Amino acid sequence: MASDRLQGEAEFWLFGYGSLIFKPPPHFDRRVPGYVTGYVRRFWQTLSQDHRGTPTAPGRVVTLIERSFYETLTDHHPPGSDRIWGTAYRIQAARVAEVREYLDIREINGYTIHYTDFHPADESSVIKTLVYIGTPDNDQFTGPQDPQKLAEHIYRSKGPSGPNKDYLLSLEAALDGLSPESGDGHVKDLANRLRRIETGSDTVISREAIEHELQKVGSTDEQEETEKHGF
Repeated sequence: MASDRLQGEAEFWLFGYGSLIFKPPPHFDRRVPGYVTGYVRRFWQTLSQDHRGTPTAPGRVVTLIERSFYETLTDHHPPGSDRIWGTAYRIQAARVAEVREYLDIREINGYTIHYTDFHPADESSVIKTLVYIGTPDNDQFTGPQDPQKLAEHIYRSKGPSGPNKDYLLSLEAALDGLSPESGDGHVKDLANRLRRIETGSDTVISREAIEHELQKVGSTDEQEETEKHGF
């Protein structure tokens, strides 16, 4: 595919590596599967009342971590492939300002703007894309966590956008659908742990988690709230 069909000076491209894969931004006219390199995707970003949790029980969502920084940390999951799969969206030229404003609101909780090279799955020309990343210096960044405790936390968290587990399972399915090689080991392991928790075939959820579920009964956490997009 010729590069001028994908990218021009006036074009605006956005890379989605989390909920943007299964909840696209408005006003896009092209959706391209592919990957970026030099990062690791982890469920190490918190969300409070904005999306998949509450102020007292924030949920967990993904962020990208520069691989050079990630290699200084101790993680329970191997880093996996250097390719972080997702989707690039080209926004209609007349709607760029509107979409940028929408994204700034959607991604404001701990996320900052970065630019990175995106490699389309069909091996056409590289696209320069904007991406929102929750960097380690923001106060919503959690860092490495025990996978089982993280899965339990995701299982019990819920916010205005719905259960945190729906975010995890939707991301798993969306990634699996992009390419035969687009699955993410970290996401897959957490999803498998969550399914075992749901079926009762895994280790009993911690006492803290059980007490949290009991406290939620009749609380404002359970009140129906307006649907918002996740990250």
